[in-house]
Amino acid sequence: QVQLVESGGGLVQAGGSLRLSCAASGPIFSINVMGWYRQAPGKQRELVATMTSGGTTNYADSVKGRFTISRDNAKNTVSLQMNSLKPEDTGVYACNVALLIMGSRYDYWGQGTQVTVSS
Repeated sequence: QVQLVESGGGLVQAGGSLRLSCAASGPIFSINVMGWYRQAPGKQRELVATMTSGGTTNYADSVKGRFTISRDNAKNTVSLQMNSLKPEDTGVYACNVALLIMGSRYDYWGQGTQVTVSS
């Protein structure tokens, strides 16, 4: 069973920085995508940033140039460095692993960590 545990959330002032980390355990295969999604009250969950096992990244337009995703395949960890934070970045950030097995996608989620950016 795949398990994901996030850490690093908290309260920060606008313009500040936070670094989120996620540790994955269980049967993580080399062909997978790891990343971060967030959800604010009253809004749908949205993609923040993802990275494939090959290093290809995908960022939401709203965070490009401010957030950086990184992963360590050997340790099965993924991190999100968030700089120049804005109040609109506030939300619950959840780590995601998408396993690609025999052409099918299987998603696993962490419990989520709260990020609050004050103005």
